[in-house]
Amino acid sequence: MKLIIALFALVAVAVAAPVQDNSQTVVVKETPLDNIGIDGYQFGYELSNGESREESAQLVNAGTENESLAVQGSFSYVDPATNVRYTVNYIADENGFQPQGAHLPA
Repeated sequence: MKLIIALFALVAVAVAAPVQDNSQTVVVKETPLDNIGIDGYQFGYELSNGESREESAQLVNAGTENESLAVQGSFSYVDPATNVRYTVNYIADENGFQPQGAHLPA
């Protein structure tokens, strides 16, 4: 009897799980041929739901103990409840992650 109750509980949890929509398609995809792992990278994409991202990085202080990547980029998404597009531009370097956007506090 306990086995049947446990089985029904397991089935109820599986049925109640939210269905994820993974049907987004890539509208634009950029993959430059110079992304060979030396001196930085760049990439970008845009999905059919309005989500997009682009990013590039450069190696700073190469060959020293302070060697790091200086990253800059942006990402956008559309809020499905309000249909408003939000964009965040950012820099990530030795000073940390620095986002900027019209909807973010200054």
